[in-house]
Amino acid sequence: MALTLQARGIPYAIPEAGGGTLLLVPAEFAERAKHELWLFETENRRATVAPVAPAYQESAWGVAGYVVTISIVAILAAAAMFNRDWLAAGRIDGALVRQGEWWRTITALTLHSGLPHFLGNLGFGALFGVMAGRVIGPGVTWLAVLIAASVGNFVNTLLLDPSHRAVGASTAVFAALGLVAGFAWRARLYAGDRWAYRTGPIVGGIALLAFTGTGGENTDIGAHLAGFVFGLIAGVLLVRASPHLPDRRLQQFCGAAAIAAVALAWIMAL
Repeated sequence: MALTLQARGIPYAIPEAGGGTLLLVPAEFAERAKHELWLFETENRRATVAPVAPAYQESAWGVAGYVVTISIVAILAAAAMFNRDWLAAGRIDGALVRQGEWWRTITALTLHSGLPHFLGNLGFGALFGVMAGRVIGPGVTWLAVLIAASVGNFVNTLLLDPSHRAVGASTAVFAALGLVAGFAWRARLYAGDRWAYRTGPIVGGIALLAFTGTGGENTDIGAHLAGFVFGLIAGVLLVRASPHLPDRRLQQFCGAAAIAAVALAWIMAL
């Protein structure tokens, strides 16, 4: 602390005193000295809770599961397997969701309106899935994304007209982005970082949402925003589970649960 005052050109003295150390400054420098010492403590304060370390460095199998799942559904839907119109059976339908067909909030995440739509969601989903999987783990990431995205679809549907129709994995893509942002933001709070570092993940997530999730006349901005918000909430909550995230059995169970939930939703739909 004395070095801080010295660096700021504030005169000081350290007299000998029993039982501790005194730092004396002239009266006219007292307020400035207190302010400088307060800044020093604020900048160098460390939280008692250790920073949250990434649980995984490998997220490939979670992303592979995402790619395989939406690819299989795309192939089956294109072939009208079981003599069913998969688009009509699985898309978001505002009226039918309100009547209790909850599975549409999940099945719609695996449907696409065309090849460009499919490839875009495939690429961005893999990218954000890798980012989330590296810090949260591949299985927990995709189960959390599925839950956040389906809730986002449901809430967005309730806010829109019953005639609303939608398909696409983009809600899940932005749920994955929100998951990363929320987890990183909350972890930085625990780490005691300065406010600029703490808010960085949120600002970055919102910037990416604005850049990639609001363009195009057919873009469902409400669904993108809802996916991001609920993904953000899931990421914040998952920080509490950080000690358990390295557990491979937990990751495998959650990954299997995510696939089972998609399969069950399609069974209900078909």
